Amino acid sequence: MFIAQELRKKSIAEYLLYMWQVEDIIRAYGCSLVVLNREYISRFDYDEEQKEELRDWYGNLIRMMNEEGKREYGHLQINEVLLKDVIDLHRLLLQSSKFPFYNAAYYKVLPFIVELRNKGDKEVNEIETCLDALYGVMLLRLQKKEITADTEHAINEISTFIGLLSDYYIKDRNEGLKFEDD
Repeated sequence: MFIAQELRKKSIAEYLLYMWQVEDIIRAYGCSLVVLNREYISRFDYDEEQKEELRDWYGNLIRMMNEEGKREYGHLQINEVLLKDVIDLHRLLLQSSKFPFYNAAYYKVLPFIVELRNKGDKEVNEIETCLDALYGVMLLRLQKKEITADTEHAINEISTFIGLLSDYYIKDRNEGLKFEDD
């Protein structure tokens, strides 16, 4: 929760990836707050008030996962709505002539996106495809599995592009981006 709050302010992409990880952590503990508290939350070096906040936060997420039928897979509606906002911003940035650097970054990663979509779900939006790739590689690293040089290169390019989109998202939320000539 505390990490999520900070990530949401500085990088929407990192926030979404973190929230996907939180969803998976909840699933790993059987969507049980009792088990999650005993085996996970209790290990954090927080005072009792912070742990109570954390229990409430996880409890709310577990409730939402149960209500939305996300106990086995999928993302919470709050995360899906946020992802849609990021996707909408991506489209606006591509359509505007005021962001040539963003367009160049997009076309640089487009071959990787096409390759990923050909291997996976072609119906998934290209931004979600990028986030799925970043999340997948993060999981591989956690499992200490080998990542090929080609995959590493693609992930570095995708990461740079998604970082740029994330920066624009934060700037748009804080200051507002101008997409048209005034």
